[in-house]
Amino acid sequence: MKNVIDYYDTSVLLPYYRPEALSEKVQALLMGKQQVAISMLVDVEMASALSRLVRMDEFSDQDAARVQNAFVGDAKKGCFRYLAVDVAIFQQAQRWLLERKSALRTLDALHLACAALAEARLITADQTLADAAQTHGVASLLVQ
Repeated sequence: MKNVIDYYDTSVLLPYYRPEALSEKVQALLMGKQQVAISMLVDVEMASALSRLVRMDEFSDQDAARVQNAFVGDAKKGCFRYLAVDVAIFQQAQRWLLERKSALRTLDALHLACAALAEARLITADQTLADAAQTHGVASLLVQ
């Protein structure tokens, strides 16, 4: 039997690093995992989310730096298996967007394509992305 990998998007990883409603569920989900699959999209979205939280005065610069350092530290420790975001990923994301069968946004389409082409299960806290995964036949788990 093939070992299915799980691909985590930013909506699930951010609550691991900062306290919020989903934090306990995400921590339980990640407990005991040696490595989880992500892509560089998560790195970019994590930086964007932290920047937005600081701009909205929901997070201090120090809190954002602490979260960013913890995330980078985990990456350096090998906690993440980075999946390549290559041309095939962009082409698949574009095909799904052009089909207009779901409410996919650009980066979510790329996350979904990463999971699909790696034959991974998408782990997300984003209802719209989970719905799109179902529409496009990609295995997923919605964390709520």
